[in-house]
Amino acid sequence: MLTLTFLGTSSGVPTKSRNVSGLALQTSLSKKWLLIDAGEATQHRLQHTGLSPHDMAVVCITHAHGDHCYGLPGLLASASMGKRTEPLTLIAPQNVLDWFGATLQLTDLHLSYEVILRDSNSVLEQPVELMDGVWVQAYALVHRVECYAYAFTVQHSSRKLNTTALQQVGLPAGRDWKALQYGQDIEFNGQILHSHDFVQNHTTQVKAVIAGDNAQPNVLAQACQNADVLVHEATYLQAVLDKVGPGPMHSSAKLVAEFAQSVDLPNLVLTHFSPRHHGEAGQAEILQEVKDYYGGTVFLADDFKRYRLSETGVLQEVNELTGQKKER
Repeated sequence: MLTLTFLGTSSGVPTKSRNVSGLALQTSLSKKWLLIDAGEATQHRLQHTGLSPHDMAVVCITHAHGDHCYGLPGLLASASMGKRTEPLTLIAPQNVLDWFGATLQLTDLHLSYEVILRDSNSVLEQPVELMDGVWVQAYALVHRVECYAYAFTVQHSSRKLNTTALQQVGLPAGRDWKALQYGQDIEFNGQILHSHDFVQNHTTQVKAVIAGDNAQPNVLAQACQNADVLVHEATYLQAVLDKVGPGPMHSSAKLVAEFAQSVDLPNLVLTHFSPRHHGEAGQAEILQEVKDYYGGTVFLADDFKRYRLSETGVLQEVNELTGQKKER
């Protein structure tokens, strides 16, 4: 029902194995997709995923640090050079919107489509519907600059025909069944069959919280109510964070794990790793620290890894080449 594709998972600077922050969200409702953060070279990462900038409906930027937004102007410029015409919504802190506007002006960038600008503050109070079945709400985080998490709720409603009841009244399968399913009443054997008597409305909903940089995971307690998955930075191991000190205002794997456990979060994906933790040994240490404090399903994101959240809230890694789910 919701697919997450990581375009960059490094903190601060790119490395040979990881780019800086970027995450694509796709839903089962439409071919349109959403982008959260656009670090430098995000558009190049996209070229390896099959996702088209023409289908990108919304971009949400968490904060103004370059590893989260320096790739935005280039991505939007390339979409324009590709003759995009559909409007695009950009949700970001006001300082990012100001910077983007100045970039357009000072680099003589003329886009072939409208960019609808929305300050992140405008989606703080309550969810806003971005497109059919997809809502977003922002939550303030604790970082060196104004920074946000975005909670995405995806809702799908379907109408299921009660075929057993129709067989009991003797209505043969065919055009009348379809009419009932689509809300039309029909006449059969001298009586009116009402659609609402034979159709059951079924609604499924999932919620994913995508956080920017954040020194205090517990500020997301409200955001994570009824959430199926949290994507959060784990820049450091706790021992490294203790040495670095509070200045960078980032989280450790331990801090995020303790928070996720405290709110009974079923799924956790960690990203935004310091380059010192990019190697196999560093990743193993991060994973072990998380598992020491958190008992739910956990994944450590890597560039081009893709995860699918089912309508029942099950999160699984998806094999990029075959589309098959990987067994844990």
